[in-house]
Amino acid sequence: MASNEGVVVITGGVSGIGLALTRGLLETGCKVLALDVTPDGVAAARRSLADFADHLQVEAADVTDEARIEALIGACDRQFGPICGLINSAGIAREIPCLDTDVATFRKILDVNVIGSFITSKAVARRMRTRSRGAIVNITSVSGLRGNYGRVAYGSSKGAIVTMTQVMAVELARVGIRVNAIAPGPIDTPLTKAVHTAATRKNWVAAVPLRRYGEPEELLGTAQWLLDDTRSGYVTGQVIAVDGGFTAMGLAFSDAAH
Repeated sequence: MASNEGVVVITGGVSGIGLALTRGLLETGCKVLALDVTPDGVAAARRSLADFADHLQVEAADVTDEARIEALIGACDRQFGPICGLINSAGIAREIPCLDTDVATFRKILDVNVIGSFITSKAVARRMRTRSRGAIVNITSVSGLRGNYGRVAYGSSKGAIVTMTQVMAVELARVGIRVNAIAPGPIDTPLTKAVHTAATRKNWVAAVPLRRYGEPEELLGTAQWLLDDTRSGYVTGQVIAVDGGFTAMGLAFSDAAH
């Protein structure tokens, strides 16, 4: 099912990467249900995306609230249109050395990033399987693929999403549902700006061959491709890094060394 033939649910859909994906999919004619935990962000998105009102629903929801997510997904599938896709973009992050990370912070990050993605995926997949079609795209991170400093909790949560993606891809293939993930590198979002210090930014840029942070809109093409089974219908269980080359880089030389 092409992404403009049904509704795509986007968690964390009113800020950063989620907002860029919401807007980008709306501009292609897709219907979107955008979910976000912040009422102010929901209100702002309704105003800024008012031109797409016929194709957009924006609702306040905590992805860890299973009853709320189930109710919203059920209502969407019955009243707004059949759900053909899901992008799990909601997430939180902290940059703290492992020995300074308290258990409460670790649990909170796992609860939002991992359990929240599972709750939404399960609710959506239960509807998709009745039609034997659908695509789920999880937003993980290069911090789930590499041991990045200060990310013991965040990296663990994103690594768990990679494994969850693979397991769900295997189990749901028999009912026609594909599950893949995108692993962004450093992307200029409000979350990144809040977490990354000037020193952190300098270190990231030095470790990225393209020598810059990505923009949220640069994930759109990959997400659209993964949602559209006319173009990626034989792709499932994969993690695609959109990271400026970060995960590919080994020994790097300065320009003066060439």
